[in-house]
Amino acid sequence: MPLPITNPRRCWIRLSTLLFLLPPALFSAEIAALRLSSPLDYQVFQRSTGAQGKILFRGALPETARATDALEVRFARAGESPPWTRLARSTDAQSEWRAEMDAPAGGWHRVEVRISRQGSALAAGVVEHVGVGEVFVVLGQSNAANHGEEKLKTATGLVAALSDQGWRLSEDPQPGASGGGGSFIPAFGDEMARRFHVPIGVVAGAVGATSVREWLPRGSRFPNPPTLTGHVTHRAEGDWESKGDIHESTIARLKPLGRRGFRAVLWHQGESDANQRDTSRTLPGDDYQRLFLQLARRVRSELGWEFPWFVAQASYHTPDDPGSADIRSAQAALWTSGIALPGPDTDALTGDFRDSGGKGVHFSGKGLREHGRLWAEKVAPWLEAQLKQ
Repeated sequence: MPLPITNPRRCWIRLSTLLFLLPPALFSAEIAALRLSSPLDYQVFQRSTGAQGKILFRGALPETARATDALEVRFARAGESPPWTRLARSTDAQSEWRAEMDAPAGGWHRVEVRISRQGSALAAGVVEHVGVGEVFVVLGQSNAANHGEEKLKTATGLVAALSDQGWRLSEDPQPGASGGGGSFIPAFGDEMARRFHVPIGVVAGAVGATSVREWLPRGSRFPNPPTLTGHVTHRAEGDWESKGDIHESTIARLKPLGRRGFRAVLWHQGESDANQRDTSRTLPGDDYQRLFLQLARRVRSELGWEFPWFVAQASYHTPDDPGSADIRSAQAALWTSGIALPGPDTDALTGDFRDSGGKGVHFSGKGLREHGRLWAEKVAPWLEAQLKQ
């Protein structure tokens, strides 16, 4: 038997209070999690001007979505609720949607995304760290990869690395490059972040102990092999050709960045072409120039746009073999011919800048930091000029 209500007004006040404390999901349909494939946490998008760049939004539509439902985005710190911006989106056959939005250079931005109908969210997602800044690709051999004596990580918190799983703060070993040790990349990124006050993204892809011959497209021929032959094939005619595996993996890694999706390639390579113990495997300087030009042109062609390469001087092995004048001249000739831009002279990093107490070919922790600083010293003035155009 129901109890009589002796004070209806007091009962309504208590019921109203109870309803206010209940979770909002009890009043409306539950908001689904919006699956995003872009932007990802700590992703850096290449800016197009000093002030801004485009952020790519891409994801899967919820099953309940309609063609008329709105895609909305806003930049919001936690606890803030600025107005939403509606974006025009396209949808493919797999129900993946895509849209772009101009965003201010800088970061990290906190980005909220939702699919809504008549102002109510059907699905929503948040990406806590999205950057619009500068993206660089690092290719070459071990001193561009993870073979340094000390593992480094970003000190500014503004340097990110691309991995197979997404983006993350830069911490050695760098994903995508060989080796399990340290690299110059966090130091370079921090120097650039301090100078330009934007996030720096780095896509690493260097492979230790490789000749420029091993970076060529499949079927590219040359008369003599490099010292290590894992990435080349001996032809019946007597000459050699590249297997193309490094080239193909590089293209596959860079294509998703899109046209103008990075600022430049930093190339540190040459030690495995210089002064080899078997002199028949040493690459003459003229051949180095020719093969590098072939590589650079092919990568640009396959990616579909023109971008600069910075080329370091790199030919050092040990204190007893401090460099190759022939390879150094070839690398410098790439600059003077306009094929590439000048990178740092890393052969000058001797003594305690090298590992194993100064006796090794790779860099000590001190050397890695100086290597990164020298790269920034070359790239930063050029970038400043680009931003003024």
